[in-house]
Amino acid sequence: MEILKLPVGIENFEDIRRSGFYYIDKTMFIEQFLNTWSEVTLFTRPRRFGFTDKDVQEILTYFNLSEHYADVKEWYDGYHFGNANVYCPWDVINYVDLLRLEPTAKPQDFWSNSSENALVRNFIDKANVQTKYEIERLIAGEYIEKEISQELTYDEIDKSISNLWSVLFTTGYLTKQGVTDDGRVRLSIPNREIKNLFIKKIREWFSDTTANDGKTLEQFCNAFVDKDTEKIEELFGDYLWNTISIRDTAVAKDKKENFYHGILLGLLGYKASWLIKSNTESGTGYSDILVEVPNNRTGIVIELKYAENGDMDAACDEALKQIEEKSYVDKLKQDGMRNFIKYGIACFKKDCKVVVSE
Repeated sequence: MEILKLPVGIENFEDIRRSGFYYIDKTMFIEQFLNTWSEVTLFTRPRRFGFTDKDVQEILTYFNLSEHYADVKEWYDGYHFGNANVYCPWDVINYVDLLRLEPTAKPQDFWSNSSENALVRNFIDKANVQTKYEIERLIAGEYIEKEISQELTYDEIDKSISNLWSVLFTTGYLTKQGVTDDGRVRLSIPNREIKNLFIKKIREWFSDTTANDGKTLEQFCNAFVDKDTEKIEELFGDYLWNTISIRDTAVAKDKKENFYHGILLGLLGYKASWLIKSNTESGTGYSDILVEVPNNRTGIVIELKYAENGDMDAACDEALKQIEEKSYVDKLKQDGMRNFIKYGIACFKKDCKVVVSE
């Protein structure tokens, strides 16, 4: 038997970083074993496949980066191997490496360019109503319970949603929070990086799905010029109902508004002849969305609010009041628009209300 020794200590940091041994899945290291020997027995100690909390603190201390501990934990912790709770070493090494070059660097999604991420998109494409609901729960920071098979062959992976849940778990997109009495695994999204990845893929899926129905998108966009609030409410409500909600219950109200902001921005972007501006400085503040319609020089101001208590009427009034108080129309006037329409839009879960003012 040939034994390959891998560097695992902090004193081997440079060797680990250069070699890529710290993240076996990404380097296809196990596949290389299989291609080299016809029979392989792989002995592992769980902690060798990730950094423990103690490891991470030692690494950060060694490089005088301890002030970044909270960020590293939020973004890259959350995995479980055997009885060990571990961080993704690929991410920790990359972020530490980045911080050594740029001490103020923010955490990044180091998985974002991985070809394996197509698995998440494939999963979302196949999701039925129940699965969409379960994805929403995961995004909101909850857990779901599933039967997991870790013995799937490659040909079986894509045959059912149940199999895809198993693959998401075994490839690190989901982590184990415990096991029920009947053997089902409690699954959750491990950290901020993976949550961002799910959100990115959900947005890509929504954009691709809605783009296939140009007629409805045309009606939706035209309703803003026509001041048809009923049509806007109807179609925007349908879009919200049919998408996978990205609502993190743990975040602040303004962060929840970002979900609806992103949806609306993407829908209005269908009109190639319109100029759409997001979070643009105007008047004495920053407006959510400004729309310039060149052919009739119409400027549209849209302010979105999340109705935390479900009172969408009050939220719409608040939105219109903010438009007036902060003079959001000023930027549209500067750009040569002559006709102005102001919308206050309130959202609560998958419902919306639209109020217009001129």
